[in-house]
Amino acid sequence: MFRYSRPNPIDAHRCAQRILLGLKQRAAAHDQTIEHEVTGFGQRMALRRQAADYTQQQLADEVGESRRMIAYYEGETGHPPASFLVELARALDVSTDELLGLTVAKPTSNAISTRWERRIRQIEHLGHKPRQQIVAFVDAIVTAEQIKQKAGG
Repeated sequence: MFRYSRPNPIDAHRCAQRILLGLKQRAAAHDQTIEHEVTGFGQRMALRRQAADYTQQQLADEVGESRRMIAYYEGETGHPPASFLVELARALDVSTDELLGLTVAKPTSNAISTRWERRIRQIEHLGHKPRQQIVAFVDAIVTAEQIKQKAGG
């Protein structure tokens, strides 16, 4: 004779948690696969460019190409040659594997954009006098903005 027993609520809760965890893991793996497969080179390039705080023209200037070529590569109509891919990865501070979609992109830090980092490194190589002038200029702009904010706020 079959006897009905009430399910233990703790066991049911644990079972539900395991099921949800399994679903979340499968969904996360599925999302990564979709992002990896669906996102084309041009989309990845545009996302990396925007994350580096570049316009198409600024990136073109940085890598020595025209803005039209940057737009062409972002438009999914073509892939850049290998030599350009290396320059592009260097400018965007990513690996060529990330641009090609072979590896998942590393999380980006919003602390300072790669464009500013690169400019700061260039400034460090200048002589003493130009560095002083740049610092004085930046200080003047920051002070003016702070005064503007205090007056407006």
